[in-house]
Amino acid sequence: MARIAKIDNVTKKRFERKEKKRAVSTKTRKVYFLIVCEGEKTEPNYFQALKDSLPDRTVLVTDMTIKGTGKNTISLVDFTIKHRDAHLQKFDRVWVVFDKDSFTDDQFNTAIAKAENNGIQVAWSNEAFEIWFLLHFEYVNHAMPREDYQKGLERSIDKARGVPGYTYKKNAQDTFDLINSLGSQNQAIGWAKKISKLHEGSKFAKHNPCTTVYLLIEELNDPESVLKIVEEGR
Repeated sequence: MARIAKIDNVTKKRFERKEKKRAVSTKTRKVYFLIVCEGEKTEPNYFQALKDSLPDRTVLVTDMTIKGTGKNTISLVDFTIKHRDAHLQKFDRVWVVFDKDSFTDDQFNTAIAKAENNGIQVAWSNEAFEIWFLLHFEYVNHAMPREDYQKGLERSIDKARGVPGYTYKKNAQDTFDLINSLGSQNQAIGWAKKISKLHEGSKFAKHNPCTTVYLLIEELNDPESVLKIVEEGR
């Protein structure tokens, strides 16, 4: 009987080691994102705050490398390609984030096409990244300059807080917390999708207003879906 008990104990320990190894491996599976932003502060601050807010995952963990460059549309894509290819870490998803702003239609459309042709996802906004912030509070379906997005955001936050006097600052580090505590990310995603459906074709510079930032947000909130895409592409 002692011999049988000893064998059973060894088998049990071996099984426990395998289960422990499998559990650790599953828990620490990461989906690696590279997010390269045109802006040096506004977008990187937002995505860093988003990264910090993501819950711990049972299945996998999202690891984001966020870079603000201050580069324009096409040079931003070139920088992203070089950084991705030279980096020791192999990224599962690579995104560039930029706005239409004052860039020409050709520059804007060419940058998007070049990114997509090189396997890079694009979170673009026309006319400015601030449309994504504003959509947390209200639906926008008419073209307006960046300044009007900022005014709309100030108005919406004043109304939500019940206190006047909020002034939007591009480089503020609390914008993510503010718009998500007073507004709704799910609402922003839904309205961004609705706006996108109003436009057709690849002349993206004419898609105004519009933003595809919601596509990146959806992936960051659901890395399991990204892992599925990656595995299916292997």
